[in-house]
Amino acid sequence: FSFAADWLMLSPAAWASDKGQPFAKSTYTYKAVDGQSIKADVYRPADNRLRPVILWIHGGALIFGDRTKIRNAQLGRYLREGFVVVSIDYRLAPETKLPGIIEDLQDAYRWVRTQGRLFFLADPERIAVVGHSAGGYMTLAAGYQCKPQPRALVSFYGYGDITGAWYSRPDSFYSQQPAVTSEQAKAAVGGTTISAGDEERRWPFYLYCRQQGLWPKEVGGWDPAKEPRKFDLYCPIRNVTRNYPPTLLLHGDKDTDVPFEQSELMAGELKKQHVQHRLIRIIGGEHGFDGNPDDPQAAKAFNEVIAFLKKRLR
Repeated sequence: FSFAADWLMLSPAAWASDKGQPFAKSTYTYKAVDGQSIKADVYRPADNRLRPVILWIHGGALIFGDRTKIRNAQLGRYLREGFVVVSIDYRLAPETKLPGIIEDLQDAYRWVRTQGRLFFLADPERIAVVGHSAGGYMTLAAGYQCKPQPRALVSFYGYGDITGAWYSRPDSFYSQQPAVTSEQAKAAVGGTTISAGDEERRWPFYLYCRQQGLWPKEVGGWDPAKEPRKFDLYCPIRNVTRNYPPTLLLHGDKDTDVPFEQSELMAGELKKQHVQHRLIRIIGGEHGFDGNPDDPQAAKAFNEVIAFLKKRLR
């Protein structure tokens, strides 16, 4: 594994309450595949204590985004509360299909467990997975795809069913936007494996998938109408058992990208299997509701995220 490390003195603008407290940031390559180095940024308090870990997963529909997208205010809070934060890249679709993306999740989790103590004093027995949107989906997948299981899961506006009508049929919200042609969609992506993608450049491909109801086929690699069972292993809602990790779900009920119903359905399945869980409903919340830390609902919800993580990783 390769890495580079430096010390951060957090700026007053972004980290007002840290009062100059130093934190360490290191960048590692946790795997290499198809000529690509897949990287992780590790943030931790600058001390020698063994600390619990948050494996953080960015969103972007599995099509765009990268490990730098973690919100500064949330990262700062995690660090002040004493967590190590590992923010990962993973290969993106459609250049890499869903099995390869989940493989990256598994490899990142395994790397944290086997190498984290040595490289950045991460406690391998105290790992939680936290993700937003598509990262929330991957968080829910980690509940059964990663072994041994994480101690806790936190899904911000994630989803457990990737073949439902919301993803496999034309979307009414996105269909109101100017239509994207297949040629425009293909021009926005490429044929080379990547693990970081610019949202603005790749957005037309995502918009095309939503307008045509093609996300499961383009990202998963199979047509859900013809091969529905191929998706069994990749739908968290189909893989909840009594041993599934304690889970916190957060979702805005006015989300036009990922329907609030997705978290409701996941909560229902968790309840049926007697898994410890909670769904926090953000009244009037849109996709990415937590982008404004000054919003009272968002601030209260994030306080509950911290309380949940501290309880599960104590």
